[in-house]
Amino acid sequence: MFKPLFKRLLPQISASAHCDLPCGVYDPAQARIEAESVKAICEKYQANEDPEFRTRALIIKEQRSNLVKEHLWVLWTDYFKPPHFEKYPQLHTLVNEATKLAGASGSKGSADPKVAEELLAKIDEIAKIFWETKQA
Repeated sequence: MFKPLFKRLLPQISASAHCDLPCGVYDPAQARIEAESVKAICEKYQANEDPEFRTRALIIKEQRSNLVKEHLWVLWTDYFKPPHFEKYPQLHTLVNEATKLAGASGSKGSADPKVAEELLAKIDEIAKIFWETKQA
């Protein structure tokens, strides 16, 4: 097959990276901070009857819940590798449960602080595994 001239003249370089910008900085604390915010918003929502405040709180809580999911997905898809999943077979289920707790059926769809506490507990379980893998 014929290659265009510019492709033949350019050096062929291949690169690989674990993420869009290979910074190498991963930490479940990012998800935890957002989940702490979700819990605090739920508590403030429950304590306030002002409809405008409650509407704003729900919007922000949903945004923070989405950020929790994004941070967990980055860990799941970019940081954790097949050897981690082999050593910790519960990891797939754990991340799935945590992202669901951050989703529509969890903290994104609920203003109950107990749901946010469940999410924080799952993040703590993921963090425990994360830090074990960092020490290995």
